[in-house]
Amino acid sequence: MGKTTVITNLLPLLADHGIRVSVIKHAHHQFDIDHPGKDSFNIREAGAVQTLIASNQRWALMTETTRTPDQSDEADLNALRQQLNPDYADLILAEGFKQAAIPKIEVHRQNLQLPLLSEEDNSIIAIATDQPLACEVPQLALNEPAKICQFIMEWMNNTA
Repeated sequence: MGKTTVITNLLPLLADHGIRVSVIKHAHHQFDIDHPGKDSFNIREAGAVQTLIASNQRWALMTETTRTPDQSDEADLNALRQQLNPDYADLILAEGFKQAAIPKIEVHRQNLQLPLLSEEDNSIIAIATDQPLACEVPQLALNEPAKICQFIMEWMNNTA
């Protein structure tokens, strides 16, 4: 669909306007940011519940979650948001998390012929699309990240 592309195009534009952004990305499958043979991988594989890797330029915290059969397979966006330091960002962009009741911009490509999520989800505040749509929700040109950035900044000002 291009959700990651939209976000990566928006990040420098928002930064140019002094908006510091954190991103939470949903993965639909098991993923690993660590690799076999690395010390941090070996530490995690040996049973560490949390592993924090740090240098003078960045740090990363990996947390192993244990899910019981009665728990959802989906990550809890609110719990993940609480892991972010609010002193570092003015805005959090979340990719995925379709079920979350948060303000959303739907990314829609006409040629994929998928139904609009905005028809069922009242939390969608706009649709970034590659073709004009017959709908009531504000539409943004998918390939014009500056206009999407402007919409986000205006939305932030109106909700502050």
